[in-house]
Amino acid sequence: MKSLRRRLRQAGGNSSEINISPLIDLVFLLLIFFMVTTSFVRDAGIEVERPVASSALPAENRSIFVAVSATGEAWFDGQQVDVRAVRGHVERALAENPGAEVIVLADQRSQTGAVVRVMDQCRLAGAGRVSLAADTAGGGGS
Repeated sequence: MKSLRRRLRQAGGNSSEINISPLIDLVFLLLIFFMVTTSFVRDAGIEVERPVASSALPAENRSIFVAVSATGEAWFDGQQVDVRAVRGHVERALAENPGAEVIVLADQRSQTGAVVRVMDQCRLAGAGRVSLAADTAGGGGS
């Protein structure tokens, strides 16, 4: 044992170094894997008090959300947008996620005309399915 230690000292030092290159490669592979498999949820950006409906169904993960506030303002991806700009935003979102359903989150105090204008812009953008969000009869607010 002593002769082995002498030879190591004479050869240039300590050989107890750990090679971390494979560990770094593994971490990068895991990072890439999680980036590719993660789905990003885009929220409308405001909290609305949705109306209650006993026939409400859960939304798909691939849905695009557009909100209408109680004052009739349209919101998309956390930003207030003009009602006429909803069409362009939904078109871009549909290009990124073809076949997605557009869900309009309308506050129960919003005017019907504002909700209809937003839904119309979503249809003009090419959305095949445009739905109106509601809470289930047993559920609370959003």
